[in-house]
Amino acid sequence: MTNQNIAASNAGTFKIGEDLTVNRLGYGTMQLTGKGIWGEPRDPEEAVRVLQRAVELGVNFIDTADSYGPFVANRLIKKALHPYKDDLVIATKVGLTRCGPDDWRPVGRPEYLRQQVELNLIDLGLETIDLLQLHRIDPKVPLAEQVGELELLKQEGKIRHIGLSQVTVEEFKAANTITPIVSVQNLYNLANRESESMLEYCEANNVAFIPWFPLATGELAKEGSPLANIAKEHGAHPAQLALAWLLKRSPVMLPIPGTSSVSHVEENIAAAGITLSDEDFNTLTNAVKS
Repeated sequence: MTNQNIAASNAGTFKIGEDLTVNRLGYGTMQLTGKGIWGEPRDPEEAVRVLQRAVELGVNFIDTADSYGPFVANRLIKKALHPYKDDLVIATKVGLTRCGPDDWRPVGRPEYLRQQVELNLIDLGLETIDLLQLHRIDPKVPLAEQVGELELLKQEGKIRHIGLSQVTVEEFKAANTITPIVSVQNLYNLANRESESMLEYCEANNVAFIPWFPLATGELAKEGSPLANIAKEHGAHPAQLALAWLLKRSPVMLPIPGTSSVSHVEENIAAAGITLSDEDFNTLTNAVKS
């Protein structure tokens, strides 16, 4: 594929909350930070270039979180892209605190969630967060208190829409009685489809489904595997086929592959232009049982 053919818009669009139209292939910022999702990146200037290149290629949905760094990814977004394009949707998350590299701990106390929303607004240079996601439900705090505080912030104009991350259908339904939930971000990829029931619920109710870790392929990508063979037929890399599979799997699917390399972000976005036949899609689907 030539650069002229690389465009996130090739993935088609989806309306989050019925009013935020985004190209279905987005970008996730977790890999822009240091080792263990902690501290500054090894090459901060390349991180800025990655963000700028993603937007140049049509990405208008960027997923981040205050816990990435912490705060490092948000500040890189502001440095690279502020003032933001009118159609750029930045989704961020609160509810996980950090105590060191690869250390993630849920904290859902209302005062903490409010503080983190305010800090996201400052670090991103926003007046309103288009999509604020509860990064994890804190089992030590009643769900109504966690989601209820986000609803209060929404009423105050600091949040436009509310989403959840790593939840079950039952948890979604419970939260949705407190405030409208427009998105779910769960672990989901070609090799791990344990959230299939959540995806099916989202599709039935036109809720955005944002798969995290979308490029995981594991043994599926080894030489001679169906994924590797179909990738060769398309002149593509296995990771690109994994993204193409996600995009074909459901119209509510919004993959957010992350990377710290400009060449890799171009490669990922090129996957939006790959069209899988029904036969290839079914072959990949059946390669691993959910």
